[in-house]
Parts: sequence; C-alpha cells; structure tokens
Amino acid sequence: MAAIPQRPTPKDKRRRRRRRAVTVVVFSLATLALAWFLESRATTTILFVRHAETGEAMTAGGDPPLNEIGRARADLLADFLVDVDVVSSVNAIYASEFVRTQQTAAPLAKRLNLEVEIADHSDVAGFMREVLREHRGEIVLVVSHSDAIPALIEELHGKKGVVFGPDDYDDLYIVTSPSFGRVKTLRMPYAAGWQPLVESSIRSSTG
Repeated sequence: MAAIPQRPTPKDKRRRRRRRAVTVVVFSLATLALAWFLESRATTTILFVRHAETGEAMTAGGDPPLNEIGRARADLLADFLVDVDVVSSVNAIYASEFVRTQQTAAPLAKRLNLEVEIADHSDVAGFMREVLREHRGEIVLVVSHSDAIPALIEELHGKKGVVFGPDDYDDLYIVTSPSFGRVKTLRMPYAAGWQPLVESSIRSSTG
C-alpha cells in the first residue's frame, strides 16, 4: 500500500512561512543593493563652454551683454546641444552671475524648458561639488569664462592646462566623471567653419 502523506503540522507551516519571508527579504535586499551599485556607477557628463562674444572689451567688474554675433552663436550652441542625448538631452544649465553667460545659455534653456541656475564659479570646489551631488548621472551644461573653465575642469580631475585664446569661443569641453574610474576630457568645436551672417556683412562692408 502507498504511504499516506502526512498533513503538515502547524510547526511545519510556520517554518515554511518563515522561509518564504526570508526569501522575499533577501530578494528585496539584493534588488536594493543592485540599484545602489548601478546608481553609484552612474557617469555625470559636464559640458563647459565659454560665453559668446560681447560688444565691449572685458574690464574689471564690467558686465557687457552679447552683441549680435554673440547672440547668433548662442543660438548655434542651442542647435548643437538640444539633441545631444537621444534620451533626455541636457538636464541642467548653469551660468555665472554675469549677463553674458546667462544670455549664452538662454536659447538652449528656453528650448528645453529649463531654468538657468546661477552659481559662483570662483568657488571652484564648492561649485563642482554641488553639480556632482545634485546631478549624478546627468548631463550638465556650464557656461562660464575663459579664466574660470580651466580650474573647474581640473577640479574634476580632468585635463590640465586648458587655455583659451582671445577669439576661442566655440570650444566645447566634455568632461565625463564616473563615480568609479578615470575622468575623461574631450574638446570639441561646436561651430567649426561657422560664420554668422552679421559677421559676413560687417566684413564685406569694410572691405
């Protein structure tokens, strides 16, 4: 005769429930650990660009706005960056307290419906710490100044010795900062070969 299966006792039932509960807890902890690991490995991409042209020479404490060429260049920058990522494009935009950086950032901010955040770029360590803390794994545009960008890049352990010439307005520096691994810096001209119509007309009129 076949053995008659024994019905589980209350003790057996409690043991099985505990095992299921332990399995669920272990699975949940493993899921959280994986999520934390992936988050911690997220790479933050920071784009640095100098403000566009102004109509006046830079003087100590001066705050000139962009001229016509500068405004055209700001639109070109927006064209270049609006679809920089197939998923989300630029996630945040920073400018300094000077109007020329804010006006350079404005066209892209308007297209992406983002607010331009104002920060003190002279507080190199504090500014970069804020960007990495608030925008982990995102793409951030920083519109700054020729004398500020090199120090900001170095603070991220990016390329050292970045230099801007007087007419270097179209250099875009891309710094990828992973939580683990090596920081990489790429220089890319976003306006290679570009000549604004206003500049063309100025040159033709002056011979």
